[in-house]
Amino acid sequence: MTEMGTKMGPARRRGLSTEVADAIREAIFDGRYAPGTALREVELSEALEVSRGPIREGLQKLEREGLVRTEWHRGATVTALSLQDVAELDSLRAALEVLAVRRVVDQASEADLALIEKAAAAMDRADTPHEMVRCDIAFHDAVYAAANHSRLAQAWEAIRSQVHLFLITRVNVSTDGYLEQIRQEHRDLVAALRLGNVDGALKLFAEHRKHAFDVLTG
Repeated sequence: MTEMGTKMGPARRRGLSTEVADAIREAIFDGRYAPGTALREVELSEALEVSRGPIREGLQKLEREGLVRTEWHRGATVTALSLQDVAELDSLRAALEVLAVRRVVDQASEADLALIEKAAAAMDRADTPHEMVRCDIAFHDAVYAAANHSRLAQAWEAIRSQVHLFLITRVNVSTDGYLEQIRQEHRDLVAALRLGNVDGALKLFAEHRKHAFDVLTG
């Protein structure tokens, strides 16, 4: 079996192209395929035990999500974010979070806030940077859900995979003090949302984003 074959098990027979995309996405999010890694159809087909058609369709789905880039002379590779990509994702995420935070402070229920708090508490069980990135994304999922704004949630979903890649890229640069820093930042974010201070919450969310942005651009 090829090296790529050792990294993923075979796809099951449910919506093959979707399962292919799910398997490759998980491999990217787990750090098995780093940014810039070539994703060769022949090797993926062997690893997942499917024909090249579903592989190609799965890669196209991931390309639409922003996780994969395809160039005629290189084929498909895991997206490596440029400085422009980083800046665009950071600014778009900021714009979405301003509305999300305002809505959470204005109208979130106790049940909504409890789910946000539960997502932050899950970070105590994260033992690796990649696990923590997943927890970070789950926390923000909870914030957008609590905002109770369907189009805002759709806008977040459209960039969610790219933000996940953004955070993976951040931990690939440095993990010094990362786990505890992220735990504490999210405890502070929960506290700010519970206090109902919009300006204070927005400031903390901005600082949280800036820490990751500075690591990637410093």
